[in-house]
This record gives sequence, structure tokens and C-alpha cells, in this order.
Amino acid sequence: MSELTAKKKKPTVLLPTLDAKAIERSLEHTLSQRSDGSRRAAGLRASAVTIRNQLEQRWARTQAADEARTDRRVNYLSMEFLMGRTLGNALVALNGSEAMSTALDKAGMELADVLEEEQDAALGNGGLGRLAACFLDSMATVGVASFGYGLRYQHGMFSQRIEDGRQIEMPDMWLKHGNPWESFRPELAFTIGFGGRVEVAGGVRRWVPAQTVNACAHDLIVPGRDTDRVSTLRLWKATASSSLDFAAFSRGDILGSAQHYLSADSLNWLLYPDDSTEAGRELRLRQEFMLVSASLQDMIARHLYEKIDVETFGLHNAVHLNDTHPAMVPAELMRLLIDEHGIAWEAAWKITRQAVSYTNHTLMPEALETWPVAMMERILPRHLEIIYEINQRFLTEVAERFGADHELARKLSLVDESGERRVRMAHLAIVASHKINGVSALHSDLMVKTIFADFARLWPQRFINVTNGVTLGRWVMHANPHLTQWLDATIGKKWRKQSTQLETLRAHAKKPEAHSGFTAAKLANKQRLVDLIRRDLGISVDPHSLFDVQVKRIHEYKRQLLNLMHVVARYQAIIANPQGHLNAETGKLTTWVPRTVVFSGKAASAYVAAKQIIRLIHDVARVVNSDPRVGDKLKVVYLPDYSVSLAEKIIPAADLSEQVSTAGTEASGTGNMKFALNGALTIGTWDGANIEMAQAIGEANVFVFGLRTDEVAATKLAGYDPRLHYEENKVLQGVVDAISGGVFCPGDPDRYRAMMQQLLRNDPYLLLADFESYCQAQAKVDVLYKDQNAWVEKAILNVAGMGGFSSDRTIAQYVDQVWAKPGAAG
Repeated sequence: MSELTAKKKKPTVLLPTLDAKAIERSLEHTLSQRSDGSRRAAGLRASAVTIRNQLEQRWARTQAADEARTDRRVNYLSMEFLMGRTLGNALVALNGSEAMSTALDKAGMELADVLEEEQDAALGNGGLGRLAACFLDSMATVGVASFGYGLRYQHGMFSQRIEDGRQIEMPDMWLKHGNPWESFRPELAFTIGFGGRVEVAGGVRRWVPAQTVNACAHDLIVPGRDTDRVSTLRLWKATASSSLDFAAFSRGDILGSAQHYLSADSLNWLLYPDDSTEAGRELRLRQEFMLVSASLQDMIARHLYEKIDVETFGLHNAVHLNDTHPAMVPAELMRLLIDEHGIAWEAAWKITRQAVSYTNHTLMPEALETWPVAMMERILPRHLEIIYEINQRFLTEVAERFGADHELARKLSLVDESGERRVRMAHLAIVASHKINGVSALHSDLMVKTIFADFARLWPQRFINVTNGVTLGRWVMHANPHLTQWLDATIGKKWRKQSTQLETLRAHAKKPEAHSGFTAAKLANKQRLVDLIRRDLGISVDPHSLFDVQVKRIHEYKRQLLNLMHVVARYQAIIANPQGHLNAETGKLTTWVPRTVVFSGKAASAYVAAKQIIRLIHDVARVVNSDPRVGDKLKVVYLPDYSVSLAEKIIPAADLSEQVSTAGTEASGTGNMKFALNGALTIGTWDGANIEMAQAIGEANVFVFGLRTDEVAATKLAGYDPRLHYEENKVLQGVVDAISGGVFCPGDPDRYRAMMQQLLRNDPYLLLADFESYCQAQAKVDVLYKDQNAWVEKAILNVAGMGGFSSDRTIAQYVDQVWAKPGAAG
């Protein structure tokens, strides 16, 4: 066990809760300056000022302690940090909710209203970013000396609006009124270069960029739970490196005189610019390089301040790549060490290999990032030279071990020579990393058997698994106070610090008093969501209906369409038999279990198929919700602009969690963990972390369906024909024909015809193959939900089994297996 991991077990000296008097003084001061009539906005600013003051004191103490540390500092690079709102989470971490509520009440405001005033920080999109946010929370809680590094996006990815069922992308104006939580660090700015040429002088190669911008630091402080420690999220904002061209301005060339301002500022606008255009792809590459270069320059500057000798950088710093977006790290670190600090190649490579590690988040080859050689040569010429040199040395090593196997060299090369020459960023990350991890047991196993099999054969010791986790502070204590109170009353408060204490819930799973408390908490959360749906969408839903929820990024492999096809099948069955359906096991008529099906999620702006699925969901919802024959037996709801704060309302209300990706396609998932922690039962495939969750919870307490990974592969190998399933299954025929025939869009009957015809010809994610099994599992859901005692018992057992899926556990595992010791020098 590492020194750092052992350290986290020491007793922690806690600070007192927030000072109510200080809050009142801050409120009085802020409200006295108010002129816009917005008391809630003023209340938010005052609350932020008070909390930031305490957080900054903790930040100073944390940094002082970390300067004197003997273990390594972790530098976690991610293009996304989906932080959500800060106030509520900070109040939980600082034990300050009661003091804040009291102070706001004296000022004539409700804490709940002030919490709703805050905008979600638009710094991420999906699971990748939310995972990174959980990790910052847990690094502070566990006691890891750490910095998170990201970019300060002005408009996030986009704000999603729905118009006539269509997704419309709008800028996310989360910074319209500033961000009261961030600290601008004007003294921390680094020069970032693009383009230009490589010059040689005295035998030394040096990059002379054609354009430069400054990357300026803005810090967010992330508090740990029950500890004085905090984590730092350092976000980079690009600014122009030169001033206004006064001569051009005076000549009347107003726009030309400030073009460099626009060029720099464009780097800050959006997360994941649309890469369907050359300009969008180039902007994305520039963003990724800015993140990497600014972060590495900051790390080296801090290391030299603390340790003096740059050659020990790899011994004292772990540099972790969250997916391939920061995978330019090895090339930029080598450039900085060789060109800027005069380190020889072999020594620089040793430092790089000591420092760098990489988390892979996908099994899909098309999702592994690559960059055209021509683009990289134009934007990052020196880095392309370094990548070529890394590749040559690496392929020489391969030849020495395996002989002149040209096919193997072609597959392993950092440069894909087939067609348009492209740099494979995952290959670069693997070659430079001392550890590469997957994010669930199945994903890690498949990773070394499929996409990275040849690398795993070369370096089997580098590949490990670290299953994802989520923070209970955000996803139970903050998001679900009703469940939190029930847990405290049922098993005490130890679970807040030691998530494994949730296991003691098993002893209460059959107790009537536990059932009544759990049911009351769930109903309160469902009623809150009912109110939100009525307010925002004008749809009335029954809080006692089964809340069937799928909220995540809209993508074909996540199979929202499979879920929707079951909705259509259910709708058709209700129309055919309004009083009930025939139970296949008993042969008796069974009344319908009222069900509310909730969708939410964004589709990438250029992802046409995903956007078509969103439109189909709305068309189906319009027909189902307005059909008087259905009534409250079935409702379909799509909540727009999915975000962390919206998830905090949806997830605690869910009864059923849809985790239905095709087996072998979902790396892990973390939404599945959040739902189970909040007492939802999972209906899912044997995929990602669903497997480990089922094993921890008990397979009898989840609904598993569909082909497994080996069966998926065998089905495809045998020549999968989706039309056969359509022809053999009358229910499936009815669903496909209704969608294809325009039943849900009578004004435009051909709207989905091409989508369904394509599905019958080519079904890469096996929706039709899994449809029957999925419907059978949904029938089992109905049966169980009718027996509320049995349902609640399984729901409690779900919560009880989730203690091992805390991100505190995940971070401790990273420390022990990845970050605690520098990598091998080879």
C-alpha cells in the first residue's frame, strides 16, 4: 500500500461549519448594492463570496501541505469537467446547509430558490466529464495532491432547445453574469504556439511558431468531504498575445486590427466544435494542444519552484490522460524537455514514461482520435517531427522483439499510412504511458483482446482495470436528501465516509418500517419530478406510475431507439387491450402497470441519426400522450437540455434505470451507478459496469436481457440478417411498420421510412436481435412492480450493493496501481 493511500486512513481535523454571522454580513453587503431587483441573484453572489472565502483558506493550506509532500502530485488532464452547480455541493461538503438556510431566511429568501438561481458550469457534456468531476471530489476527500486541468468554455457544447420535436443548438450562456466561483490568476499565463517552422541552430532544432496566444488560468476549488483538503480545477482561457494593431485601426481597417483577438477568443467558445468541417477540426486540434501545452508548462514551472531539478519531474508528477483528447502530452512534454530545457532524448523519454498514464474509454476503433498528418504538419510541425522519432524508435523495438513483421509494424505504427496519412493518438498515448487502464472489468478485458491486442502482447504489464465510480457527496447527499435522511435513520451516518457501510442495508431489506421510509423518500422525489414536468412541458403524469428512465447522450449504440420501440409495442398492446394483457405465465388477464417513460440527452450537432431519434421520441410522445384510450397507462416525456442539475432531479425519482447498450460497446457507464445508488432497479445488457454491479447487488435483483458479448460477435460472424427477426416476430413487425408507415407523423408519413428500412438492412447494434428479450424483461418489470413489497426489497438491495462503486474507491485504486510510483524508464 502506498504512503498516500495509507495517509487517507488517518483521522482528519475538521473545520467548523460555515459561520452564519459571516453569511449574514455578506448578504447585507451584497444586497445593499443591488439595483437590478433580483434578490435571488444577489443571494447567490453573497453565498458564493462567503463560501469562496473559506474554500480559499483551505486551498492555501492544501497547497502549503502539498509543497512539503513526499508523494507524487497527480495532474489530471481532461477536455471535460462536468461540474454542475457549485453552491449545493459545497454546502454539503462544508456542512453549511443549515447555516446558509438560516441566513437566507433572515434576508427573506429561500435556500432552494437561491440554489436554482445558479447556472450549471458548461464545462463538459457527458459521462467522461462527470467522471472527471467526481474524481476531483474524491481526490480531495482521499487526500491526493492533485490538479485538474481543463478549458474554460464560454458556451459549453451547446444549450439544447426542442422546436417541433427537433433539437436546436443554441449557445449556452452560463457565463452571461460571470462565474462567482472562479478565481482569475493573472500571474499564471503561458504562451501557446501554432504553425510556423522548425529552425536548426548549432545542431539544435527549435520551433518558431507563426501565431501565439496566451493561456490564462482561472481556478475553481473543489472541496473534499469531512476534510480540510480541496482539489483545484485549473481552466485555461485563450487571450491575444499582442495588443491592438493601432496603425491598421487608424487606417480604417477596424476588423483587421483586431483579428488576432477573434482568433484567440474562438478557442474559448465551444466544447467539441463541429468536426464535419475542416475549420471545426482544426479548431478542435488547437484547443486540445492549448490544454496540453499550458498544463505542462504550469506543471514544470511548479515543479521547478518546489524541486529545482527538471530531470526529477517524472519522479514527482503523475500526468494522467483522460481519454485521447490530451494525448499530445508525450510530444509536447518531449519538446519542452529537449528544446526548452536542454535534456537529451533518452533522458527526456525516461521522464515522459515515468510521468504519463492513460485511461481508455472506448472499444470502438472509429472513436479513437486521429489527426491528419497534413494538418498536424501545418499547425504543430515540431510535434510531428517528435512523433516520427518516437515512432521510429518504437518500431525498431518491435522489430527487435518480433522480427521484421511488416504487418505487425503497420498495425502498431503511430502513423496510419492507409489512405490519408493520420496520427493515431491512442497509439501515441499507449507507447508513452507506463500504465493504460480500462474502466470496467469487461471493457479492460476486451481492450487487450481487441483494439489493443498487439500492444498488450508487447507490454502485458502496462494494461490494468480500474472500474469507474461516482461520488456519494454529489449523487446521494446533495441530490437526494430524502434518501440521505432515510439512510442515516436506518444504518447511521458511517456510510457517508465509508461507502462500504451501505452493505449493512441488506439486514433491513425485508423490514416493513424500512420499506415505508424508503417508499416515502422515493415518492417525494417522484413528486418533485412530476411538478417539474408539469411546469416545463405541461404534461401531467402520475407519481405512482413506474418511472422508467433513460438519460444519457443520444447515440445509436446506447439504443434509445430500442427503448422507444418497446414504448411503441406497449402503446399498440394497450390500444388492442385497454383493460389489460395476457400474462404468459399464468394465462390470466393482467391490468396494465401505469408507466412514465422519461428520456433526456443531447445529440452531437452533426449526428444526423441521433437527432432523428430525438424527433421520433417527440412524435411518439405526442401521439401516446394525447390518445384518450391510453390515459395514464403510458406517458412519454422528453426533458430538454440535459445537465447535471437536471440529472439531480431525475435520477432520485427513477424506479427503472435503462442501461441497454449493445453488449461490448459501453466501456463502463456511471449513470448506471447513480441510478442504483438512488434505489432504481436496472434493466440492462451484460455490458460495461452493469456486470460488476449485478455481481455486487445480486443478479436476481436486476433485469438482464439480450445477447452477451461473445454472442454478439458470433451473431455478426454468422451473417446477421435483421430482417429475419422482423419477419418472425409479429410484435416487432407492428412496431417497425407503424414507425415506417407514418403512424406517429401523419402529416409527413415518410419521415422515418428510410430509418426503418436501413435498420432492416443493416442493424450494427442488434436492436432487432435483442428486441424480444428486451420485451420479455420489461414484462418481468411489470410483474415485480405490482408486488410493491418485493420491488422495494430489491430496490433497497440495489442501494446496499453499491458501496464499492464510490469514486473514493476508484481514486484509491488509481493511487495504488497507477500514480503512486513513477513508471519504468524504458
